[in-house]
Amino acid sequence: MELYDVLIVGGGPIGLASALEAKKNKLKYIVIEKGTVANSLYNYPLYMTFFSTADRLEIDEIPFITTKAKPGRQDALEYYQGIARAKGINIRPYEKVINIQKSTFFQVETSKQIYFAKNVIIATGFYDIPNMMNIPGEDLPKVRHYYTEPYPYAFQNVVVIGSSNSSVDAALEIYRKGGNVTMIIRNQEISKSVKYWVKPDIENRIKEGSIKAFFGAELLEIKPHSAVFKTSKGEIKEIENDFVLAMTGYLPDFEFLRNIGINLKGDCLNPHYDKETMESNVKGIYLAGVVCGGKDTHLWFIENSRIHAKQIVQDIVSKNN
Repeated sequence: MELYDVLIVGGGPIGLASALEAKKNKLKYIVIEKGTVANSLYNYPLYMTFFSTADRLEIDEIPFITTKAKPGRQDALEYYQGIARAKGINIRPYEKVINIQKSTFFQVETSKQIYFAKNVIIATGFYDIPNMMNIPGEDLPKVRHYYTEPYPYAFQNVVVIGSSNSSVDAALEIYRKGGNVTMIIRNQEISKSVKYWVKPDIENRIKEGSIKAFFGAELLEIKPHSAVFKTSKGEIKEIENDFVLAMTGYLPDFEFLRNIGINLKGDCLNPHYDKETMESNVKGIYLAGVVCGGKDTHLWFIENSRIHAKQIVQDIVSKNN
């Protein structure tokens, strides 16, 4: 039986940071990733630009070299996958963790085999499960919860739900490729979290009427060739529609967390963990990165959760001494 000091679930930036920290401390480790390295970033919109500067996205003090003031998706993929190659990270891509059980050691069942580990780090992010609207027609083929590029939506009637960065980027890009864009927004204004260099652009496009926006509105039903929504005044409107981009956010895999024994609390389903060590209520299972925030997926991101890797590995090493 091969026994690892630590098994890391998730090969994104924080999972890689945890692997580098384990390697520096001479721990026997392995990373299990259900997709490619930095899979969540791979699934981001093709032309996405980060809010953060490159130095804020660095892990293990490895310089993130780019000529751009704000790196994009491809820059980040080059950086994180390059680190995995250059540092010889022990990672198993395209292998999904199905369950984790504890006896003497943790038994980790994946889609390919079973691993044994003394400790487990969960660094799975939140990009896998869309936050569903639960309205009629949401299962129609024309409804998309992920956006990659604008070209499929050229010359189409597109409804974009929300006013976050992903919604705004999609609306602007599709409009500029000839799409007829209508935004349905629950709030009374564009989100304050939208990138500061993009916010004036979307506000001006709405003001001039190039992009239609209904604030304080709610999508009620999606039909094959139309969409029905309620305005802020309570009026019911039905408009012609070819595609709906439901940019309603994403959630961690709460069922997986529950199944491995993690306690979730409150309306946001915040996982239980020690803020100093990041150890969960299950001794030997640690949480790292965005997954720590539960439904509040804006609480943790790369630049403020990089430290989790060091906190966790320091605790594991201290217990071994």
